[in-house]
Amino acid sequence: MTAVAHLNPRKFDDLTVRPLQPTIGAEITGIDLRYPLTDEVRDEIKAAILRYKVVFFRDQELTRSEHEAFARQFGPLYTHPSVKRTGTDGITAIHPIAAENFKEYERVHAALAADDVWDGYHSDTSWRLVPTWGAVLRAVTVPEVGGDKIWVDAGLAYNGLPDEVKECLAELHVVHDYRAALNVTGHDYPIVAHPIVRVHRETGEKILWVNFTQRPSIIGLDRAESKELLTVVIDQYRKPENQVRFSWRPGSIAFWDNRAVVHYAVRDYGDFPRALERILIADEPLYAGL
Repeated sequence: MTAVAHLNPRKFDDLTVRPLQPTIGAEITGIDLRYPLTDEVRDEIKAAILRYKVVFFRDQELTRSEHEAFARQFGPLYTHPSVKRTGTDGITAIHPIAAENFKEYERVHAALAADDVWDGYHSDTSWRLVPTWGAVLRAVTVPEVGGDKIWVDAGLAYNGLPDEVKECLAELHVVHDYRAALNVTGHDYPIVAHPIVRVHRETGEKILWVNFTQRPSIIGLDRAESKELLTVVIDQYRKPENQVRFSWRPGSIAFWDNRAVVHYAVRDYGDFPRALERILIADEPLYAGL
């Protein structure tokens, strides 16, 4: 099959899935997310997410409650510990991502003296033993130009590694340390290490999975060896061939598989009060029998 054929839109009644890159990113049209989904349409959206890792919707003017109702159709919602639970509408699963909070974010996530400094490619809640599976991010206030978001196909990033690097990474685990940020909100959580190469539970794909905002270090290696391998990983993330880039506009929504991608926020909009709202969808419980 040629690349052109691979990128042909697919239709399900009025629903159209138009790929944006060969393996990552698709725009879905022909649907109004304000209304409940049929089981068939919900399953087609989920299938598109599994195939393309992140999907985008345009011109969806959702209220907070409609945003919550849409996300809830794909699983139980997860309330991030940094969310203030005093809102007047009682919706605690919505996590504001606002430019006005960025200075505080930088302070909380500032690298310690002994840390290496990396570009902020990350996944959401990877600090948990079982991270959330999905994220639905809605544009609230966005600049006319700038403020894009980049998603990386972490499976394609893995596939692009030389065989000797794949072999080297096969049994290694990397630290995901979010304790400093949690402590600020009065919470704590043990430091978690996940395999650098994870197997996606639904697709079986091997995923190159490191969170560069959570003090990554590879267990069992000295600092120089760890940094050398992590540099190989982030170089894969930086390749445009492994990415899709999305420009926000009013009414835009992104929905991604947190187990299959890492992402990066482009902060090139100056002092514009950019604001988005995110809802995370919990994964199925694992390890319950241990």
